[in-house]
Amino acid sequence: MHEMSICEGILQVLEKEAGRQAFRRVMGVWLEIGPLAGVEPEALRFCFDAVVRGSLADGARLEIVETPGQGLCLQCGKSVPVRQRFDPCPECGGYGVRVTSGEELRIKELEVE
Repeated sequence: MHEMSICEGILQVLEKEAGRQAFRRVMGVWLEIGPLAGVEPEALRFCFDAVVRGSLADGARLEIVETPGQGLCLQCGKSVPVRQRFDPCPECGGYGVRVTSGEELRIKELEVE
């Protein structure tokens, strides 16, 4: 389950930022996740609680902001929604869709004290 290692990486970022910005506790974490990031949100929630136990983020609320996937069809030139890689263009049916967004996995916001 790679969600566990993702949560460990998030905790490392939180600890590093706590040192840089002098906060003692994390109350909330907002993650921005695209549908093409290859992350299962419910597994991430489960792992987050386990990984942050006993840390500066123990008990922190995890909010997941799901962003839409977008792509550019190389055949018709339109910007189109993308749910999965290799889906055809919903406008022309072509398979040359280049993903332009939806792969995000980033910390968007923190609530700290």
